[in-house]
Amino acid sequence: MNAKKADKLATIIFYIVSIFIVVLLGAFIAYILYKGGSMLKPSFLFGKPKLTGAGGGIGPQLFNSFYMLFISLIITVPIGIGAGIYLAEYAKQGALLNFIRMSLETMSSLPSIVIGMFGLLVFVNMAGWGYSILAGALSVSILNIPSMTRISENAIIAAGKKVKEASLGLGATKWQTLAKLTVPTAMGEILTGIILSAGRIFGEAAAFLYTAGLSSKTLKFNTISLTGNQSAFSLFRPAETLAVHIWKLNSEGTVVDAAQIANGTAAVLIIAVLLFNIIARLFGNKLMKAYSGK
Repeated sequence: MNAKKADKLATIIFYIVSIFIVVLLGAFIAYILYKGGSMLKPSFLFGKPKLTGAGGGIGPQLFNSFYMLFISLIITVPIGIGAGIYLAEYAKQGALLNFIRMSLETMSSLPSIVIGMFGLLVFVNMAGWGYSILAGALSVSILNIPSMTRISENAIIAAGKKVKEASLGLGATKWQTLAKLTVPTAMGEILTGIILSAGRIFGEAAAFLYTAGLSSKTLKFNTISLTGNQSAFSLFRPAETLAVHIWKLNSEGTVVDAAQIANGTAAVLIIAVLLFNIIARLFGNKLMKAYSGK
């Protein structure tokens, strides 16, 4: 077989694999939306769940998931990007840096249930916070910070090659180059890391089972407090998320239409993750156009 035929054959194989992956993913999403799409009504999205009988909504769980996402990203994004900047621009090459990178790769591959047990021991019991949003957010941040750091580091290294020498040659300082050129240029890849982190946070169940709990108090939005147990915005109250709610419905079976509610909740999760990707991609494209001059 000559080189041209081998190239055509490899191209066809890659196209087939790509189409298969897209079709498989599309079929998976379509199946979930088909099974749970009929449940996507305002009464379901904003209603309260029922402990027994039929019916009920996912209003508290939906709010808990978005609030947990917000708190977790506040912890994950600054630390992950800051660590990536340090490793890419300031850390010296050597055994210590290689050990740090190996540790990050090891941590990023840890099972989430192990992180959940760690959070239960440290944040729930030793810190005395109990099942809480803060304990859950810190635990899932341990899962996401290593991958966020590695993605940020690689993006900054790749972006720095294009602009670093030109910027420094024009008299800019290292920090000015980072803040004005390198990080904005790398923001497209960094947004990819944020999207991955957001998807993992929103769909996480095992870590939250041991740290955020299986129940949620009545949400009161008339008071804003980060510490008071009565406020919906408190960091020290238990918070059942959507993914945990699905697990609870399928394991306990006290609700008559548990399967339908679980399917509807899964559809909400899929739609939310798709929206994260679309919005972040649109924002990333605008950002890249703004800094590339197009």
